[in-house]
Amino acid sequence: MSIVLGLDVGTSGTKAIAVDASGKVVASALVEYPLHSPKPNWAEQDPADWKRAAIEALSRLAHAPGIKVSDIKGLGLTGQMHGSVFLDANGRVLRNAILWCDQRTAKQCDDITSKVGARKLIEMVCNPALTGFTAPKILWLRENEPEVYAKVRKVLLPKDYIRFELTSEFGTDVADASGTLLFDVKKRTWHKELMSLLDIPAEFMPRAYEGPEVTGHLSADAAAATGLPKGIPVIAGGGDQAAGGVGCGIVRTGVISSTVGTSGVVFAFSDSVTLDPEGRVHTFCHSVPGKWHVMGVVLSAGGSLRWFRDALCQPEKAVAADTGRDPYEYITAAAESVPPGAEGLVFLPYLTGERTPHKDPYAKGAFIGLSLRHTRAHMARAVLEGVAYAMRDSLDIMRGMGVPITQARASGGGAKSAFWRQMQADVNQAPLVTINVDEGPAYGAALLATVATGMHKSVEEACDATIRVVDTCAPDAARSAAYNPWFAEYQAAYHALAPGFARAAKLI
Repeated sequence: MSIVLGLDVGTSGTKAIAVDASGKVVASALVEYPLHSPKPNWAEQDPADWKRAAIEALSRLAHAPGIKVSDIKGLGLTGQMHGSVFLDANGRVLRNAILWCDQRTAKQCDDITSKVGARKLIEMVCNPALTGFTAPKILWLRENEPEVYAKVRKVLLPKDYIRFELTSEFGTDVADASGTLLFDVKKRTWHKELMSLLDIPAEFMPRAYEGPEVTGHLSADAAAATGLPKGIPVIAGGGDQAAGGVGCGIVRTGVISSTVGTSGVVFAFSDSVTLDPEGRVHTFCHSVPGKWHVMGVVLSAGGSLRWFRDALCQPEKAVAADTGRDPYEYITAAAESVPPGAEGLVFLPYLTGERTPHKDPYAKGAFIGLSLRHTRAHMARAVLEGVAYAMRDSLDIMRGMGVPITQARASGGGAKSAFWRQMQADVNQAPLVTINVDEGPAYGAALLATVATGMHKSVEEACDATIRVVDTCAPDAARSAAYNPWFAEYQAAYHALAPGFARAAKLI
C-alpha cells in the first residue's frame, strides 16, 4: 500500500495526515502552539514552535498503528500564508515570524502604493498592498529593526521554513508566493522589477515551484527525528488556501469553496488571470499547474465565534464540560431560537481588521443595535449572521466580475453546523454542499503529493478519484429575502463607523 503525507503549518497548530491511494485518511495528528501579540494589532509566532510541532506530528504518523513506514512515498506541505521568517546567512531565525493577521504595516502599504501607484501595482502583481502580505513586513523590518534587517539573507513563508528544516533546501510554491506582493502572478515568477523598485534583494526569495513538483528530499537528520524514511520527496504543495482548494476539489471552473476557519475564505477556480480592478479580492496562482484562483478573505470568521465563546459563553462552556459535548453546539442551538436578523442586532466581525472588501487594518468588531430585549442567544445569532454577511461580500464581488458559480463547497469549522451551513446558503442565495472529506489544506497537500509520486497523473484526476458531494443545503427563498435588508444594514454600519475606527487607532 502506498501512503502520502500532508503537513499543514497552521496558525493555531500543525496538522499532519496520512492518506492512502484511495484518498482515505488513515492517520492524523495535531500539535498546537501559541500566538503572541506583544503590541496592539501585532501577531507573531516563534518558528521553533512550528518546527517542534512538525517533528512531533510527523513522528506520530510514523508510529501510528497500521502504518508501515516503508509505505510512505512522499510529503506535501501547506500552511498559513504571508507570514515572514527572516533567516541569516547560516539559516538561523533572526526574530519571531510576523503573521498574516498582523496589522502593523499600514504605513509601509501606503508607502508601496505611493511609490508604485495603486493601478500600476495591481497591473504588476495582480493585488494591492495589504497589511497581511509579506513585502510590507520586509519594509517594516528595514525601517524599525535595521540591526536585524542587516543580517537577513533569506525570507521564507511559514511552511517553507519547515521545508528548509526537513530538507535543507530553500523553496516555495507559486500559490504561496503570490501572497507576498513580490510575485508576477501572470508569469508565475518573482517580479524582479518591483523588488528592485522597493529595494528588496531578489536573492531574499527562494525558488518558486508548481504545486505538485518535488522541491527536495527528507534529510537524514529529519528522518531520524521523525522516524520517516530518509530521502522521501518533499513536494512544493501550496499556501493553505490553494491547498485547501485542492482538498475541496476546486479544480474546475464554476465550483467554488466557502471555508470558515479562523479566517473565512471564498475561493474560486480560474483558467486565466481574472482581476478585480479595485483589488477587493485577490488573484493568485493556483496549486494546479498553469491555473489561477480568485479569493476573498474575511480575517475573523470562525475567529469571531471563538472570541464570542471565550469572552461571553462561560455557561455554555461549563455545560459542555459536564456533558462532553462541544460548546459550539449549545451556542448555535441558542442562535437557532432567534429569528433571522436577530431582532435588530447586527455584528461586524472585524476583530483583526478586515481584508475583503474594505482593505482596512483599523476596522474593529462591533455589536450594533443592542437593546434590553437582546440576550446572549441574540448575540450568538448576530455573530453567525455577521460572518455570513462578510462572506457574501466576497461572493457578490466575484459575481460582479463574471466569475461563474454553479456550486459552493463548505469546509472548515463552519461546515460542521447544519444550522450555520443553512444560514450561509440563505444569506448567499446559493446552494452550499458538503463533501466526503474535511481535512482542509493538509488533504490538498497530500493530494498534490499523490501527483508528484505518480499515484495520480494530474491534480484533477486526484480530486476526481477521492472527492464527492454528500449533502446539499438549498437556499430558502423566504429566509433569503428576510436577510437582504439586514445585509444592507450590515454594509452601511461599517461605512458609518470606519472614520471612528481610524481615529481610535491613532489614540491607541
